[in-house]
Amino acid sequence: MEKQSFITKYIFSTDHKMIAKQFLITGIVWALLGGFFSVLARLQLGFPNSSFSWLQKIGGHWIAEGKIQPDTYYALITMHGTIMIFFVLTAGLSGTFANFLIPLQIGARDMASPFVNMLSYWAFFIASVIMFSSFFVHGGPAASGWTSYAPLSALEEANAGSGRGMDLWLLSLTFFILSILMGGINYITTILNMRTKGMAMNRMPLSCWGLLFTAIMGLLSFPVLLASFVLLSFDRHAGTSFFLSDIFISSTNKALPHEGGNALLYQHLFWFLGHPEVYIVIFPAFGMVSEIISVNSRKPIFGYTSMVSSMFAILILSFTVWAHHMFVSGLNPFLGSIFVLLTVLIAIPSAIKVFNWLTTLWRGNIRFTPAMLFCIGFVSFFISGGLTGIWLGNSTIDIHLHDTYFVVAHFHLVMGVSAMFGMFAGIYHWFPKMFGRFMNPFMGYVHFWITLISAYLIFWPMYYEGLAGMPRRYFDFSGWTSFNQFEGVNIFISAIAMLSFTVQFVFLINFFYSMFRGKKLTEKNPWQSNTLEWTTPIHPGHGNWPNEIPEVFRGPYEYGKDGRDFIPQDEKPSYHKEAVPQI
Repeated sequence: MEKQSFITKYIFSTDHKMIAKQFLITGIVWALLGGFFSVLARLQLGFPNSSFSWLQKIGGHWIAEGKIQPDTYYALITMHGTIMIFFVLTAGLSGTFANFLIPLQIGARDMASPFVNMLSYWAFFIASVIMFSSFFVHGGPAASGWTSYAPLSALEEANAGSGRGMDLWLLSLTFFILSILMGGINYITTILNMRTKGMAMNRMPLSCWGLLFTAIMGLLSFPVLLASFVLLSFDRHAGTSFFLSDIFISSTNKALPHEGGNALLYQHLFWFLGHPEVYIVIFPAFGMVSEIISVNSRKPIFGYTSMVSSMFAILILSFTVWAHHMFVSGLNPFLGSIFVLLTVLIAIPSAIKVFNWLTTLWRGNIRFTPAMLFCIGFVSFFISGGLTGIWLGNSTIDIHLHDTYFVVAHFHLVMGVSAMFGMFAGIYHWFPKMFGRFMNPFMGYVHFWITLISAYLIFWPMYYEGLAGMPRRYFDFSGWTSFNQFEGVNIFISAIAMLSFTVQFVFLINFFYSMFRGKKLTEKNPWQSNTLEWTTPIHPGHGNWPNEIPEVFRGPYEYGKDGRDFIPQDEKPSYHKEAVPQI
């Protein structure tokens, strides 16, 4: 290839590996910001009547006399959810590993359309700039929750965060959705059409299967969310009433008549994306965790076919359960029972995956690398968080638990923390392939253990708060006599949340220091893995393989077979005609 300039190599790159790094770095920046917002929110919940001198220096409408204001709190909650779910766990996770792994693991030199791939990142970057700029407009950023339910989000005068900040939120997520759609089309096309010779679908690594199913779900569900944003914008600025009904009173005490709309329509449109989004976030982690567990257990993944089949079943069922988020919205009880049944059904393929992971670990020759520990942590969180979903999937029990801290704990453990652990596992495992150096394992162990323990100490007590009826998204509980017994619990949770956020700087230091000063990779395949990404040079250029792309002769998880520790996918079997001695 002709020599590239700094601009074409590092900024407007069409190399899938560089684009993956761009997604990763941008996702890390957003994760820091989103995590910091959660710390500020917990500061308010743990110490609601305290004044902090370091906050007082910020001043302005956001902070008054060292105290977080109510409007600020709801903006923090909104932006924390938006950033972590969309910008970190969707674009950051899928964008990074779909770009990095798919071409390398299926034996392709790049994505089907490298130019569109570049555009997908820059659409995400534009979305990031717009979202960040919303912090500096009059009235502050969006403050209607990460779901932005109507009518709160449909009327500019509904609350302080429903003005220009809400408009920028909608515009930002429009560019975000364009990024997801461009990337998804590329990922699907690349997997279906650009696999190397011998790479049948049943020989693909499970990480590629997870990313393929993620892209399919994104293409089917995100356009629905985009449509809801268009209708919401019309309600806000064109005088329509898609989501507005009855009479709303503005801050000027003028009656605003709206006829024919229904706020529940927005909820149906949002959650038709919202529940597949749970699996859009977790599917890449499913695939990567399966890959890393098999590599570090030195065993074939148990039930390869059932792993793929269970992911496909979850994909189908994920589009049929959205209304279990709406059990208390006045849903017809019979219809609610249908969604209860479908919700319970989706637990079956999820349980199959857990069984397969545990069976792969059973009696394996386990190497406890930082990546492997994060995978084991992922399985732990997915089990403990997922089991409580059975409670919330019961429409009767949900009447009591809906919109309480029980939901916060369940949602964070089964999706948020689990997906983050999958992301950390992927970074630790494929960091040598990305940068040609190793991350420091001791710092990785410190990062893992403190994060694991902190996550359980933060969210497990919330189950008890939720069972007691403590509602989420409230600014201050200090005046609620019924929740006085949780005052100490809230202080404890807030303190652990600050510890958990602080230890992420161990990861950051490890990541950026190792990028430039970490131990250099001296062999192409340090983990003795079977998959094709480890057959490229230590520093692969654009095109991945300098010569011929390797041919595949076997599945990706043939560990411990024929008396051998591992057998790479591109190694010819002994019976292959080219391996027979010529006489």
